Amino acid sequence: MFLSRSPASLLLTACLLIPLTSCANSSLGESLEQSFAADPKLEENASSQPTETPTVSATPPFQPSIQGSETPTPTLSPSPSVTPQTNGSQASIPPFSDSTVVGASGNSDGSIDTTTASNNSNGGQATGTDGAIAFSDLTKAPKALQQYVSDLAQLGVLTPASSSKANQAKEKTLFEPNSVITRRDYVRWLVAANNRLYAAQPAKQIRLSTDAVQPAFQDVPRQDPDFPAIQGLAEAGLIPSSLTGDSTTVTFRPDAPLTREALILWKVPADTRQALPTASLDAIKQTWGFQDAARIDPKAMRAVLADFQNGDLANLRRAFGYTTLLQPKKAVTRAEAAAALWYFGFQGDGQSAQDALKIPSKP
Repeated sequence: MFLSRSPASLLLTACLLIPLTSCANSSLGESLEQSFAADPKLEENASSQPTETPTVSATPPFQPSIQGSETPTPTLSPSPSVTPQTNGSQASIPPFSDSTVVGASGNSDGSIDTTTASNNSNGGQATGTDGAIAFSDLTKAPKALQQYVSDLAQLGVLTPASSSKANQAKEKTLFEPNSVITRRDYVRWLVAANNRLYAAQPAKQIRLSTDAVQPAFQDVPRQDPDFPAIQGLAEAGLIPSSLTGDSTTVTFRPDAPLTREALILWKVPADTRQALPTASLDAIKQTWGFQDAARIDPKAMRAVLADFQNGDLANLRRAFGYTTLLQPKKAVTRAEAAAALWYFGFQGDGQSAQDALKIPSKP
């Protein structure tokens, strides 16, 4: 092997061996020998552990799979539908229907819908009260007024007609909606309708009078069957009398026809429950635009103006529709009077006959 090396390599090796040989038996030589000697402790550890040859594998490093107790990576998925339960039955929200009508069957807004039944505890049918009469001739009333009359009839507010034809009928089921109503009948209905609609609010009810008081009118004695209602309105100050300081009104004329201006004069104070506004002929013309405003009794002007302030809930609009002629002295029909009494209230704060029908009758 040495022969195959070059002369230069041999010469370099000889130069290194000569100094080392010369120091073999010296202290320097021993020091060098000890410094290059192997550590006996390392030799013992090396001899006790087998030598392993590392193996290089082409397989990629092991990737642990996420299973079992490992926390998986959160993913977005559709949430399961949750169905609320109420007492073991499914609670559902009724779908909106275009046929749902808000009006006489819902709120006290004065509108009428004759095709929608009331939503109350009696299977969706309006609940009548004791004393209600199933009139057989309500279809003879103007179509716009039929629902008003029907609702009040179911409440037991209206009474049969007292004409000779009605008296001859075998059954007291004739209402005669197009007949003229008397002042007596209107007062009876007004008190009954107000108290029925405000049955749950005693403070808004009109108290019937007793025969212990002095009659306010000469032609309505204590023995009159309608004395409690007529005297009660006078005591409450809702109709002009000597009690209100009107010394010229000493008679009531209970069997005289009710006029349009009297209908408004007696009804509006029960709607507003406050002092009526100051009115003038010009104010009536500017608001209602009545061509015959000059024919209105000055006592009734304030009530007519206050009725205009009730907007679409005005009694004149509900009973007579749109008109530029009030015809204040014209007689009122029974159907028109019922329409006026269908709602009590002012500027949205009130109660309708349809509202009263939704309240279940007490057993």
